[in-house]
Amino acid sequence: MVDDSDVSVVHNELCPFCSEKKLTLSEVEQDIPFFGKTFIFGMRCSGCGYKKSDVECAEKRPSCKIIFDITSKEDMGVRVVKSSQGNVKFGSLGDIESGEGSDGYVTNIEGLLERFKKVVENLRDTEEDEDIKKKAKNAVKKLLNVMWGHDTLKLSIDDPSGNSAIISEKAIVKK
Repeated sequence: MVDDSDVSVVHNELCPFCSEKKLTLSEVEQDIPFFGKTFIFGMRCSGCGYKKSDVECAEKRPSCKIIFDITSKEDMGVRVVKSSQGNVKFGSLGDIESGEGSDGYVTNIEGLLERFKKVVENLRDTEEDEDIKKKAKNAVKKLLNVMWGHDTLKLSIDDPSGNSAIISEKAIVKK
């Protein structure tokens, strides 16, 4: 857990989007077991709502691909570090590609699945093509079954920056 006194915060900076001095910058240094010293950065504008976050290792790391087989409900608590450059693949269900607006974050397997599930649910609820709608509906069912421990799923993170990780002995890391 991070103590508030460990967080460095700067208020009233110029927002790159609305050009108002309503941007708050934050940085915290955290030692993540089996991963090392990590910096978590964030910025949020109270004027226009712009937000961005990222995660960086204190030391330079080579690009990596991390593979993790989700096989039980217990896997939901496994910690995940995803940098803004990390591309996450959820087996054959789909992926979350990094891009200019991508965020980095620290979560767990369940949190990662929940983020993806929200994207798929939005697709299911807004798509007009019935075939795509049906695939999205089936993907949501699969994700729920994985989260409940009734099904399995291969998860992978491809990160050219090397700043992503899945903190588990089950994780396979390819450099």
